[in-house]
Amino acid sequence: MGTRKEVVKYEMNITKLITAVKKEVKSYKVPVVDLIAVQTKDPFKVLTATILSARTKDETTAKAAERLFAKAPDLKSLAALGEDEISKLIYPVGFYKSKAGYLHRLPAAMACFGGKVPQEINDLTKLPGVGRKTANLVRAVAFGKPAICVDTHVHRIMNIWGYVQTKTPLQTEMALRDKLPSKYWLEINSILVAFGQGTCKPVAPHCERCVIKDLCPQIGVTARKIPKATSRQPQHGMGQTIMSWNVNGIRAMEKKGFIDLLCQLQPSIMAIQETKAQAEQLSEQLLNIPGYKSFWYSAKRKGYSGVAIYTQHKPKNVIYGLGNAEFDDEGRVLTVEYDDFFLINSYFPNSQHELKRLNYKLAFNAALHKFATKLTQQKAVLVCGDFNVAHRPIDLKNPKANEMNPGYCAEERAWMDDFLAHDFVDTFRKFNQQPDNYSWWSYRSNARARNIGWRIDYFCINKKAENRIKDAAILADIMGSDHCPVSVNLS
Repeated sequence: MGTRKEVVKYEMNITKLITAVKKEVKSYKVPVVDLIAVQTKDPFKVLTATILSARTKDETTAKAAERLFAKAPDLKSLAALGEDEISKLIYPVGFYKSKAGYLHRLPAAMACFGGKVPQEINDLTKLPGVGRKTANLVRAVAFGKPAICVDTHVHRIMNIWGYVQTKTPLQTEMALRDKLPSKYWLEINSILVAFGQGTCKPVAPHCERCVIKDLCPQIGVTARKIPKATSRQPQHGMGQTIMSWNVNGIRAMEKKGFIDLLCQLQPSIMAIQETKAQAEQLSEQLLNIPGYKSFWYSAKRKGYSGVAIYTQHKPKNVIYGLGNAEFDDEGRVLTVEYDDFFLINSYFPNSQHELKRLNYKLAFNAALHKFATKLTQQKAVLVCGDFNVAHRPIDLKNPKANEMNPGYCAEERAWMDDFLAHDFVDTFRKFNQQPDNYSWWSYRSNARARNIGWRIDYFCINKKAENRIKDAAILADIMGSDHCPVSVNLS
């Protein structure tokens, strides 16, 4: 580790790094926006393709753009399409309904600019569906103007190289504006996106075959490794990392590299929520990850809710549900028992728009609380999962604006007060009282890059066992879902 720290102290030879990577990615697949730019310099098409490309595979974006441009090759023809027709044309890009709304409103928004795509960042960000990343990309690709487009690949790789030390893509953009030679501004995004997709992947990067492996300090990178299977029980006094993550669809997460990520992180236990799958819909690879046993509890309704647990240690017992069909039909609680603790993996209901399911959620909360409290009579109890509530103002970016909204209404916060007052401890707040620590971000308005989020994922332990928690963390840099994982170290 000493060598890596020394590397960071010195100004890196960014020219040597970028030159080597640029040469390497020439044979890689070109990012879709660059591909469209090669075919046309039409700012309208570049803008539209960039909006479509957010959180969507390049292949899907390319096909959707082709269908859309066949019907609407310019702003005038786009204005003639209805929102439903646009939605059908661009399906199945990610969040196609929201993007159809953006595109439907685009002609009216561009009227302020004479029906032309503006070139300035501040003007571009006034258009529907356009954040700073999109604006910089359009400015650079469509107009060839100085701009640094920073997506998660650029942000991540520049930090791995130690060229910047930043926490968000926006901070990275500002830092690069100060120090990156201007000759690289226009091309850095396409170079590092291709490199990030092909070699320096977010999950288990291919450091062993990287062309810059002798230059790269690999800051924050963990080498690929597969854990060994074990039936050993976790023992009191032995620290083990336990993680919890709302994956927002395990089958989609599998395509994003979940298996490699689990093998890279190597938690003793990984509890996941919102699996949105029945066991028969899962691949053999997901069911049997090397080194882990898996247990699944799904909702009766397909594609909805569901929880699962991956564990390196064979549990003594597995408890499915709460023993109440009203809640168990939605597959919300899965408990594993070890020699000296229970782990309750929970996916709490969302109280929904206009608090339509608030009474259902409060009933679930009470049942879960009773279930967990009863288990504390036997041994330590750790409750984890997506609680779907931000407990205090420090736990969300805009508390005042959300006081009547699901996840922060008075009744939900009052239950959390009671849960923590009598029996349990919020492990993260045991170690960290700082604001701006969140575990969920809306996909809208570039919320994650701007860190406008909520902390709604928790590990809570019964008070008698509180001293067994040695650390608690939010792993905000791990992408793939609208939530990030949270973790504890349990002795």
